[in-house]
Amino acid sequence: MKKPAILWLNVFVFSITFLIAAIAVPYRAYTHGFDTTEIIAAIICFIYCGMSITAGYHRLWSHRTYQAHWSLRIIYALGGAFALQNSALHWSSDHRIHHKHVDKNHVDPYSAKMGFWHSHIGWMLRDHQPERYQDYSNVRDLQKDAIVMWQHKHYLLLTILMNFGVPILFGLWHGDMLNSLLLLGVLRLVLSHHTTFFINSLAHVWGKQTYTDKNTARDNGFLAFFTFGEGYHNYHHIFENDYRNGIRWWQFDPTKWFIKACQHLKLTSKLRVTPEDKIEKARLSMVLLRNQKKIAAHPNAELLLEKLQHEYDELIHKVNEFYALRKALIASKRDKLIADVENSDIMAQYQEIKRRLAEQQRSWQHMLENLA
Repeated sequence: MKKPAILWLNVFVFSITFLIAAIAVPYRAYTHGFDTTEIIAAIICFIYCGMSITAGYHRLWSHRTYQAHWSLRIIYALGGAFALQNSALHWSSDHRIHHKHVDKNHVDPYSAKMGFWHSHIGWMLRDHQPERYQDYSNVRDLQKDAIVMWQHKHYLLLTILMNFGVPILFGLWHGDMLNSLLLLGVLRLVLSHHTTFFINSLAHVWGKQTYTDKNTARDNGFLAFFTFGEGYHNYHHIFENDYRNGIRWWQFDPTKWFIKACQHLKLTSKLRVTPEDKIEKARLSMVLLRNQKKIAAHPNAELLLEKLQHEYDELIHKVNEFYALRKALIASKRDKLIADVENSDIMAQYQEIKRRLAEQQRSWQHMLENLA
């Protein structure tokens, strides 16, 4: 089978920038050094690129998980050009194909089942799917966004202005052009590239399948630290329309925090979240599946599986009851249908259902501990 044509420009850019970052930057650090201002400026530029991809390209444009003010969209568009990862239109088109056909080799642009190298960077070094560069039918909604189309039309110019202009301007201001080009230009770009690429590669092979095993995506808190919260990838692949990836308060997701903070500044709106009962039922279904596999070879497997399924069914019933009543309670408070909600019958029912759910959760946990 004939291999796809090599994209020599991509090979050149990725190779040269990596070699400079790996050789020239350490050599310059050893022989000349970088001062604190230069290092902080490089970190700020790295964060700007990363957040433009995660908050802009990914959660805003690819998945439409919230709406953003035009000023914020311009910031994302410039940051995306700075990150040098193609236009928002093209990036979003590729990403929607990835979600629609995840893990399907030769359809998913960066299928993890084609190996780590392919999903990380190899898919961009050969012309695997040339038709992608002509067909934007899956992003017609984005073609109505004037800022997206402005960036797409002037993408090459914007990448040159951002990737050379920012380091040059900083170098002129700070007084060391070479240091600026190496840190803010090359090293920042290489780190931005490969931390983003980790989401396509490592986040599909390393971590836990917390909510679904229907695809290779994994949840990994360590990766989340380097990818601005994108490491909770298993959650994202089952609930892609949620503006959050790390849904727990303790999970590192600065992209989520940034989007939420911008809501208070009236820069973002209509933030979409997944109902908690759907999240909990998805998590419990995976707990059930893992334990079913664990006890499949047990001598009393049939009896244990029956008990496990019964406990699971009871827990799901209680979860449904609890969240249905909680929704009714919230609606009552919002609509002021009950004069004194805290002393109402619905509150009493809510507290009783909450108690029963806690008892069922303890029973479920006890069952799992006995199976361990």
